[in-house]
Amino acid sequence: MSKIDPTLVADADIIVAQDTHAQKEEGTKSPDTLILVITLFGVILWGLSVAAFGIPGLYIPALAAVPVIWTMLILITRG
Repeated sequence: MSKIDPTLVADADIIVAQDTHAQKEEGTKSPDTLILVITLFGVILWGLSVAAFGIPGLYIPALAAVPVIWTMLILITRG
């Protein structure tokens, strides 16, 4: 409480819920799970391309990913 404004409250007086997991809904999924599933799906597709096309199925997707990853790195570093 402040002498200037009686509605102001100190941080110690505010009650914060400690268990944030209890507030989550049952149907929500974390973004980490989505990223993991997409990455796993990409690796599986890449493996299938190696099985279907041999060595070109290994290096052609890697070469095609270079500009995409380069652009993403530039966007990340620029903020």
